[in-house]
Amino acid sequence: MISPKPTRVRHKVMGFMVVLAFITYLDRVCIGIMAPHIMKDLGLTLRQMSYIFSAFALAYALFEIPTGHWGDLWGTRKVLTRIVLWWSSFTIFTSLAFGYGYLLVIRFLFGAGEAGAFPNKALTFSKWIPIQERGRAEGIFYAAAHFSGGVTPFLVTWLLVSLNINWRLILAVFGSVGFIWAFYWYRWFRDEPSEHPEVNEEELSLILKGRRLHPEATTGRNFWKVLLTSPNMWALCLMYIANGYGFYFFITWFPKYLDEFHFYSSTQLSILAGLPLFISIIPDLAGGMMTDWMTSRYGVRAGRVWIGFFGYLIGAVLVGLAAVIHTPIASPILIALGCASSMFTLGATWATCMEIGGKYTGTVCGVMNSASPLGGFLSPIVLAGIIEHSGKWNLPLYPIAAIYLFAAFCWLKIDPTKELFEGV
Repeated sequence: MISPKPTRVRHKVMGFMVVLAFITYLDRVCIGIMAPHIMKDLGLTLRQMSYIFSAFALAYALFEIPTGHWGDLWGTRKVLTRIVLWWSSFTIFTSLAFGYGYLLVIRFLFGAGEAGAFPNKALTFSKWIPIQERGRAEGIFYAAAHFSGGVTPFLVTWLLVSLNINWRLILAVFGSVGFIWAFYWYRWFRDEPSEHPEVNEEELSLILKGRRLHPEATTGRNFWKVLLTSPNMWALCLMYIANGYGFYFFITWFPKYLDEFHFYSSTQLSILAGLPLFISIIPDLAGGMMTDWMTSRYGVRAGRVWIGFFGYLIGAVLVGLAAVIHTPIASPILIALGCASSMFTLGATWATCMEIGGKYTGTVCGVMNSASPLGGFLSPIVLAGIIEHSGKWNLPLYPIAAIYLFAAFCWLKIDPTKELFEGV
């Protein structure tokens, strides 16, 4: 008798995560393209707009750990529904901005609401995706996110310039999309594969094989001591600051950086503004597949660490070259390639979180991902300070290159084989 084939409900879960990634970056990236219009309408300075960008990142960092932990306690079905409803609402509220103070508060609350989305995504993967498919799952997720981030500048420019649609209306429409996702997610998804009526025994066995979620782990004082004193955790967090520092430049001031060349048409500018994230799609997928292949062939440590090390090392070299050359043709291409190289590491990064996090993947990912917006909080402020004192737009690229180099060496201190809470 032929055994039934495993169902593919986990692929439907992956589909929900892909749409989540698309919506997340649509709402994040669009404000960077709209910034000149918002600044003009509300009478904002470059420094004020930088603080508005940083307010989002600061709130995102502060609320990342508790929201990731809530996913561990209450499940991602409820927590992701709340997150998406919250950020969608505050995208719409952003469209009602009437001044600097209002926008500063709204973007802070936006960041507080969106915090925890990616840790809860990783927790969902840790429960639904077999261990040998996790790098690819993360690669697909970030490819969708970066595709959204890459096409958003072109879409927003087309709406603003070609159709002459006001930035307020665009934000209101973008914000409404998340409500549809939240409705269907809550209705269909279940926190555990065993609870979903569409999952058969064969798929459940495939998912659970090798899954490391220790039920004996607790969230008492010893739990937090292990988490916050682990050298492994510290190295992971310090490494991930680089991701946020560079990423926030790409989604906030990179369009302004390009505009300073006075070389491009509005269409060319919109295409180039999305280039770093758009061309990251291939490294996202390739990095996810490569880390899984190397893990299966050379072991977990080699498969994760060397992908992370070389991704950031090459990214540092490319961004550094862009700062030195600083021409309207070569620099945007080098910056985009440097960004893509850093994104090559994402599959290895988030798979590492799942492997050392076990049952508390949500909390561990929340701790790591809170480091990224700390980098994002600093990035616009440092840029504003450099530009105000020097007026040279190539100089902010040097800190990005330096922090990428630092991240590469942090990877050498990370051990994905050491699960934090085993036996705790």
